[in-house]
Amino acid sequence: MKSNKQSMTSRVSYAFGAFGNDMFFATLSTYFIMFVTTHLFNSGNAAQNDKMISYITLIIFLLRFVELAIDPFIGNAIDNTSTRWGKFKPWVVVGGTVGSIALIILFTNMGGLNKSNPLLYLIIFGFIYIIMDIFYSFKDIGFWSMIPALTFDSREREKTATFARIGSTIGGNLVGVVVMPLVLFFSLNSNGGTGDTRGWFWFAVIVATIAWLSAVAVGIGTKEVDSDLRKNKEKTTFKKVLHILTHNDQLMWIALSYGLYTTGVTLVNSLELYYFTFILGNSSAFSIFASLNIVTGLLSVSLFPKLADKLNRRNLFFWCILTMIIALVLFVFAGQSLPMVLIAAVLFAIPQPLVFLVVLMTISDSVEYGQLKLGHRDESLTLSVRPLLDKLAGAISNGVVGLTAVAAGMTTGATAASVSASGQVTFKLIMFGLPIVIILIGTYVFYRKVTLTEKKHAEIVDQLERTWGKQLADDSDSPVTTSTKIEAGAHDYNAPIAGELVDLASVNDPIFANGALGQGFAIKPSDGRVYAPFDGTVRIAFSTRHAVGLVSDTGVVTLIHIGIGTVAMQGTGFVTYFERGQHVKRGDLLIEFWDKSIKDAGYDDTVIVTITNSSADDTLTLKKPLGSLVDKDDVILTLENNG
Repeated sequence: MKSNKQSMTSRVSYAFGAFGNDMFFATLSTYFIMFVTTHLFNSGNAAQNDKMISYITLIIFLLRFVELAIDPFIGNAIDNTSTRWGKFKPWVVVGGTVGSIALIILFTNMGGLNKSNPLLYLIIFGFIYIIMDIFYSFKDIGFWSMIPALTFDSREREKTATFARIGSTIGGNLVGVVVMPLVLFFSLNSNGGTGDTRGWFWFAVIVATIAWLSAVAVGIGTKEVDSDLRKNKEKTTFKKVLHILTHNDQLMWIALSYGLYTTGVTLVNSLELYYFTFILGNSSAFSIFASLNIVTGLLSVSLFPKLADKLNRRNLFFWCILTMIIALVLFVFAGQSLPMVLIAAVLFAIPQPLVFLVVLMTISDSVEYGQLKLGHRDESLTLSVRPLLDKLAGAISNGVVGLTAVAAGMTTGATAASVSASGQVTFKLIMFGLPIVIILIGTYVFYRKVTLTEKKHAEIVDQLERTWGKQLADDSDSPVTTSTKIEAGAHDYNAPIAGELVDLASVNDPIFANGALGQGFAIKPSDGRVYAPFDGTVRIAFSTRHAVGLVSDTGVVTLIHIGIGTVAMQGTGFVTYFERGQHVKRGDLLIEFWDKSIKDAGYDDTVIVTITNSSADDTLTLKKPLGSLVDKDDVILTLENNG
């Protein structure tokens, strides 16, 4: 097998790509609307300004929904891309280039066209905005789809994803640190702390340049794995997504819960700069809050495994929601007290990465839930749901923020002193009251309907392990077409791991021991490396990484299961070096595991091997005596099919 090792250059390049990608997204989703409402329209006629802001807000709102509708086609276009530079990198670079240029143009009045010909300005604005949004989506989808294409090694993927998560957290929050200092630095007039069009333009130029450089860094610094597994096997359409949602009830309920939650949270986050500017009267202090967000965001991500283990994901979700509701209540009464505002804002921000990870893990677990319930695996379609919900929340938030700014009087020329008491009440009702209601409804849905816990997921995976070999012939979602009928003749089976050979009937699992899952053997491991026992194809890969199902080129179906009860470890201590559908050679490394972690968790580390499609007519002969030491080069079993 080819080395799956990634260089530090690749990881850093990808992390920088995540940094620039999220800096761009934060600017587009949060700070662009601030520019539109406070500086883009200054005709001297307040009613005309408000009308134009409302039009722009409506255009953005509608175009974001259009972009949502074409997202699946963007994904399919990327899937069907084949170039000398790879499948994803061209879209990252091209999308980053076009998106950055368009962003800069949108942060201008297009040569005064917004005043001289408002209708033409709106038409051109809509055209440039949808072009920018589409190309950003090409970049965004291509970028986050790259991780599986960079390596098959699960440990390398985790390292890459961790680097990227750090980069995205810093990028998304750092733009909040620098936005007002940069705007005010380049502005000729501070305008009560909101700056002027010159300041906002140069802020956009800096963000767009960094985003473009980060896209180029990904194009130059990373390398996609050249493999048949990267070929497109599945088309993503809204029809398929809706089909999965309506038939996978746990995915449907977590999607509804998260959709409500993220809409409420995105609305609050999008209005925070308005609060610092027009309620607190200190826009520069927003940089302090954003700086704290970087630290707390990284801390939250690092603490997630321990908190989820101690509280379980479900309880962690509820504690996070409680903290956020308390934070919003504190926000309401903070008034112009900067310490109180910062405490409330940070309390609201800390749980957000934790809730994101809880939802991400639950959606990931729903892949196996759907596989057990529906009889086929819909991994890519299932995981596409969360990004769609985030974009939907962003579309709704942009629409609400623009209208809120108009209703509260926080538009061109406004300052904290000019916003009326009724305007402040209107603003607070929308920033705090509406999100509290939406978030609580989402929490209620989660409480009543989302039942897919870590324990239930472990049980599901256990059931899938025990039935997959028998249902293999019905797996229409499988990307390979290997026959499950064993060819006539003798078939050698090498030891998949080094250790002591023991009788299958002696293992401490009655289902395996009584042969219900097929004939086989077990090995008490002396190291932590599992190898392919024959030439064949990986037909099943569990997210918990403690087991693998293979089909030999001659039709032998086998399950290699590491330990007893280890499904509950949720992948901790296991590293995989394969992809579902991958063809492997005898002796290829499949899995590494840390034996000590299994024993420390209180589980039996015995590696169990079964031939799940053997029949009474097949003869299985152990080539080594029980109790002997074996390694991966030893033929341990011969299966003879007399036809």
